[in-house]
Formats: sequence, C-alpha cells, structure tokens
Amino acid sequence: MTLKVIGAGMPRTGTMSLKIALEQLGYGPCHHMIEVYTRAHLAPLWARVFDGSLGDFEEIFKDYNATTDAPAAFVFDKLAARYPQAKVILSIRDADKWYASMQATILTRQNQDEVAGSPMAPMFQKMGAYLAKNGGPPADAGPTSGAPSREGMIAWFNAHNGRVKSSIVPERLLVFEAVQGWEPLCKFLGVGVPHTPYPRVNDAQEFHAIAKPTANEAAR
Repeated sequence: MTLKVIGAGMPRTGTMSLKIALEQLGYGPCHHMIEVYTRAHLAPLWARVFDGSLGDFEEIFKDYNATTDAPAAFVFDKLAARYPQAKVILSIRDADKWYASMQATILTRQNQDEVAGSPMAPMFQKMGAYLAKNGGPPADAGPTSGAPSREGMIAWFNAHNGRVKSSIVPERLLVFEAVQGWEPLCKFLGVGVPHTPYPRVNDAQEFHAIAKPTANEAAR
C-alpha cells in the first residue's frame, strides 16, 4: 500500500472521527495514535523516525492507505514529500476548545503517567525532542512539568496550522472541521456522500476508556 491521504491536523481536532470517516470512504486502514498503542512494532519505528530515519515510513505505512493524528501529523511535511500523490487534510477546531480538550485528555497527569510507564515512553521522548527543535510545544508541556500555559499551547496550535497551510499547495489541501460533515471531505476526495451521519467519537470520556487499556496492553 501507499499513503493516499495524510492527516496533518493536531491531536484533539476530530482525528479519530476522521480516521473512521476515511475508512468508511474506502481509504482504510487509516493510521492513528491508537494503532501505535495496539501494535507493538510501531513505537520503535516512530522513535527512529523522530531520530531522523525517514526510511522507516515504508515499514510503518505498509498496511495503511491513510493517516490522521499524531505522531504522523508532526511530520506531515516529510510525509507530503515522500508521498507526493497523497492529498492532505488539516483537521481544525476552535483553539480554546482544542486547549480544553487537550487539558481533559492528553495533558492529564493520569494519561502522562500511564504513557511514561509504558514501552511507548522512548517514542514519546524522541517525539518531544523532535518537536522541541521544530516549533513546539512549549517547554512546560512535558510530562514532568506543571500544566502548560494556555497561551503557549494555543500559539503552538496556531503555528502548526499556519505551517500546514503555507507548506501545502491549495489544490492538495483540505482545511476541515468535523462539524462540516461529509460534504467537503467527499468533494475533496472525489467520492460519494454516505447516507449515514458523519462519525462523532473520542470525547474526553472515550479517550480515557480507550487509552488506559491500550497503554496497559502495550506494557505486557
């Protein structure tokens, strides 16, 4: 397989819903952070990517037609260069709502403690080091620091979105918000609109229900 769709949107911008939507439209399987939690071979490969080994993309994505969410979103530019025929989707949401969602999920002490104690910790350390050299997040967003500032996180969010928009040519890019539903996504991909509602999944409660067992499974 080769990537046909690259999701460049930050975590907590409807990336799980987009994963399900893409799979429903025939672009599955779609890679997402949950895949890294549940497939033990992926975390070491991603650690090498963040160390500069871009050749591992082929091994990571050999079973996937699309990707959304971290860690892939943080190297969207490298993926776009490696897969020039792939279309790029930047999932977005209101910045204040994004920060509130991050606080309720990824940035909670519960989640960070579970990740730090799992075999995925080296990947997250490499990813953090890569991001520190490439525009964020703020230094106080690490797992051993206090709560990251709203201002710093939102600045990182806006900077990432701006970099995607400036890096990808308009005809290759869809800026997409989940509340828009199927129509713009299907038009961009050139496929028919399903008769079922657009997926709505992975709120804060669902996030913790998913993340805890998958982190525990990764630790076995």
